[in-house]
Amino acid sequence: MFPLTEIVGPIKTDKFLSQIQDFGINPSKISRNLSVDDLVKAAVTRNEGVINSTGSLSVNTGKYTGRSPDDRFIVYDDKTRNTIDWGKINHQFASDKFEKILEKMKRFVDGKDLFVFDGFTGADKENRLSIRVINDHVWQSLFSRQLFIRPSKEELENHEPEFTVMCINDFEAIPKVDGTASNVFILIDLTRKIVLIGGTQYAGEMKKSMFSVMNFLLPDRGIFPMHCSANIGKNGDTTLFFGLSGTGKTTLSADPNRRLIGDDEHGWSDNGTFNFEGGCYAKCINLSQDAEPEIWNAIKPGAVLENVVLNDNVPDYDDNRLTENTRVAYPLDYIPGAVIPSVGGHPKIIVFLTADALGVLPPISRLTKEGAMYHFMSGYTSKLAGTERGIKEPKSVFSECFGAPFMPRPASVYAKLLGEKIIEHNTIVYLVNTGWSGGPYGIGTRIKIKYSRAMVTAALTGALDTITYRHDDLFNLDIPVEVPNVPSEILDPKNTWSDKDSYKLSAKKLAQMFVENFKKFHNVSHEILNAGPKS
Repeated sequence: MFPLTEIVGPIKTDKFLSQIQDFGINPSKISRNLSVDDLVKAAVTRNEGVINSTGSLSVNTGKYTGRSPDDRFIVYDDKTRNTIDWGKINHQFASDKFEKILEKMKRFVDGKDLFVFDGFTGADKENRLSIRVINDHVWQSLFSRQLFIRPSKEELENHEPEFTVMCINDFEAIPKVDGTASNVFILIDLTRKIVLIGGTQYAGEMKKSMFSVMNFLLPDRGIFPMHCSANIGKNGDTTLFFGLSGTGKTTLSADPNRRLIGDDEHGWSDNGTFNFEGGCYAKCINLSQDAEPEIWNAIKPGAVLENVVLNDNVPDYDDNRLTENTRVAYPLDYIPGAVIPSVGGHPKIIVFLTADALGVLPPISRLTKEGAMYHFMSGYTSKLAGTERGIKEPKSVFSECFGAPFMPRPASVYAKLLGEKIIEHNTIVYLVNTGWSGGPYGIGTRIKIKYSRAMVTAALTGALDTITYRHDDLFNLDIPVEVPNVPSEILDPKNTWSDKDSYKLSAKKLAQMFVENFKKFHNVSHEILNAGPKS
């Protein structure tokens, strides 16, 4: 029989202890919503991390330095049978197997020290979700504190979690017994309202699991959930940046001339835009102070630096020995002028970001409403090295809604919401390629971030509203012939290739890839079909 659980933290209530007992775990001690300083001290004491020269906490996540998409499952039951887009991304998991793993995890943590963060996802109080995150590693509780929305003292006293994430790094599954694909598992039960994570220390699994939960829940409320970053200008104009990891969402939204709403996950309701999170999870590979000063300066005490090599205790952001997917987690208020609470109006501009590894898409083009729907459903980009296990170099993919790994419902559900919002609010949409120019990956070079910034700035300031556009018949895109502070020769991709015949072959190849991919969508209007590339 284990002793009565000891509760440590600023708010220690009988209500909280009762909730823990009702959940069915009996740890020896639970540290709840500790301060940043206490979490950092505990992490260092437990040898989970070290304080580097920036004052941030450096940690290594071990074997797993990216998400494990093949180990993510959703429980198949009456709630999900006809609502989830089952297939290669959303894998089914039996309800009884989930229950067995849950019970095994509960027994595993008996008598151990656990760390709990109670807070929220969703900055809009009308549409937020109260959550509880249970960890066995203290640095992951620090990650949760910095990435999710932190409660006030009163909110913490009265906190009742609607969803619980139990992330126990030291617990591994036995595939033949537990029904998982490997020793790692990310299991989402939308009926029990529990997420189970084990076998991996990659902290991004926690935030993306709750993102998936929100993406399932919100459409029923008429709210459009989005894998995007968002910022707001001095005149109150909101802009959204859609894109997969590494395409520039965080970098381009952290604009010194605009205020950041959030860098990754948002909802678009009848009231406007709101962030799901309370922090940012930025890529650090090749980070430079000149190109990304906001992120650079956010790496300070309280931030968590993941898998960045230290040389004499100094972070080396160019060193990819551990992974290309180096990361930093920090609270939103580490970005000067960040909007808190992180809500904004209806977006005037939307930017779809793609990292074209083939090097044939133009760096910027303006989309019609139908073109926006086509490219949203297509979600063309490249998975960049390190963002998932096994990705060593850029790989061209179509990720529906620019976030298929996190969208449990069919793409048509989200596309319908986007179309309605664009029409209702007269939003202008641009497709921006932050990938390669002058040739494919390995031959060409990545488009300079300063040029991508200049293109986005031109869109936001209205500079692209009155200039001349040319039409590309193959990709069916309208491309500006000039953009302030951008060399005109890079606006037409074929001009940057020395081998024009190779460009034509690669361009035709990508256009055909678009056409073939779109065949999986049924009952799509002719207007949307005709807005895409031509084979």
